[in-house]
Amino acid sequence: MKKYSIAVVDDHSLFAKSLTSLIDSFNEYHVTLHATNGQKFIEALNENDMPDIVLLDINMPIMNGIETMEWLKENHPAQKAIALSMDDSEETIIKMLRLGAKGYLLKDIHPEIFENALNDVIEKGFYYSDRITNKLLDTIDKKQNDDHGIQLKDREIEFLKLACTEMTYKEIAAEMFLSPKTIDGYRESLFEKLDVRSRIGLVLYGIKNKYIEM
Repeated sequence: MKKYSIAVVDDHSLFAKSLTSLIDSFNEYHVTLHATNGQKFIEALNENDMPDIVLLDINMPIMNGIETMEWLKENHPAQKAIALSMDDSEETIIKMLRLGAKGYLLKDIHPEIFENALNDVIEKGFYYSDRITNKLLDTIDKKQNDDHGIQLKDREIEFLKLACTEMTYKEIAAEMFLSPKTIDGYRESLFEKLDVRSRIGLVLYGIKNKYIEM
């Protein structure tokens, strides 16, 4: 008997049908709910149990993935949700992670990697693609209040918090009354200190270590 239930929230019928067939072919997963947008998903919950994982498309009519994630954060904060989209913009990824998404996958992901992502979300509580290295996942789980923790300076914390918003680096420079070149220095310094490779890595670090409020 399959262990874990999946809800697919996606307005592309052909893709959703193919995705459902793929998930149902996995040993431990089965799709129990399909909705074409967030509103339909919420309505369907009146007649269905909350699934173990919600797969959310981003661009949907009526109620999109970001709006649905906002609703889940407000009403079911412990719900595991993964974004599954063709939208790979940094701004969208940051928004979804800040709202509590446990992973962000592109629709061209290989089926084996997709199954591994589901497993990781169930077992570890999160999945991040090769944008985020294993070193990052090790780093963000470390306690930051012990003698060996990473110590950030006040201005580094200020930069980190702003980097976890949708502001551009140029806007962050203006907010901190610094030159763009100085901001580039802060960014590269934190990349090295935190052992991350992208702004998404900074966001994940900020979330995991409670530098930003979810």
